[in-house]
Amino acid sequence: MDLIFCGTPEFAVPTLEKLVATGFALKLVVTQPDRPSGRGMTMTASPVKQAALRHGLPVTQPERIKNNPEFRSLLESLRPAAIVVVGYGRIIPGWMLALPPRGNINLHASLLPRYRGAAPVQWSIAGGDAVTGVSTMRIDAGLDTGPVLLQQPEAIREDDTSVTLWPRLAGIGAALMVETLRGLESGTVRPIPQDSSQATLAPILRKEDGRIDFARDAVEICNRLRGFQPWPGAHTSFRGNQLAWMQARPAQTAPALAPGEIALDGSRLLAGCGGGSAVEIAELHPAAKRRMTAIQFISGYRPQAGEVFGQQAGA
Repeated sequence: MDLIFCGTPEFAVPTLEKLVATGFALKLVVTQPDRPSGRGMTMTASPVKQAALRHGLPVTQPERIKNNPEFRSLLESLRPAAIVVVGYGRIIPGWMLALPPRGNINLHASLLPRYRGAAPVQWSIAGGDAVTGVSTMRIDAGLDTGPVLLQQPEAIREDDTSVTLWPRLAGIGAALMVETLRGLESGTVRPIPQDSSQATLAPILRKEDGRIDFARDAVEICNRLRGFQPWPGAHTSFRGNQLAWMQARPAQTAPALAPGEIALDGSRLLAGCGGGSAVEIAELHPAAKRRMTAIQFISGYRPQAGEVFGQQAGA
């Protein structure tokens, strides 16, 4: 089966490499243009481009694809049986959807129709789900609304963050994409329409999503902290300065605390949350400072009982 592969981030690399390893004919790799990165703002190729070049695959990096006659002519000349799309970062235009007979096949990091959108892994952890997974689907004109081809569930571990869960889903998804393409070739895989009444959304993350809302209970706050790694993380303020929480867990025992209220219990740093719950904070990162343990924070800042996280300077 002749394929075109469209992808950009690290999440897409295992699928690209699995397709190469299993003998699919990759006629072209399409990825985002090189972007400035790092402190020196050095022009850097996407992870997919780097992987494609390692394998000697032809690469193109159009700035736009919808109204790009040169790009369209190139794809039409290659006559792919299918276009595989994994985290490409562009809306696939109608002419491209209609081009390959097997369709544009997407790997999505959720069990659709749950968590349609840009950040499914982050929101699945933030939502407290015990299970997530990956889906292959045929792209249509909607936002992750196309018919599902295959799915594979994966448990969310208690200590998972989005940083640890993404690579597992990428590996599972790579194998599922190969199974999907082979099934489409043999006729054993058929598209199944999604039940849109069961759909949930996973919108692109904003910095504000990382702000700790102490009206939420401790479990939800800790789930959001794990889900929103590495960005936007979980952040609040202390004595008017920005403070990020790096690790925290629901406190098994704690005194009665108002939301955001600080308490010390020996070496334990506690904060009140909604519903009478509390979190125990294990690691913090004050603005313009190094990361520190709770004990280091207590020793350096000497928080007083009754002080409150999230209070603005002068309040």
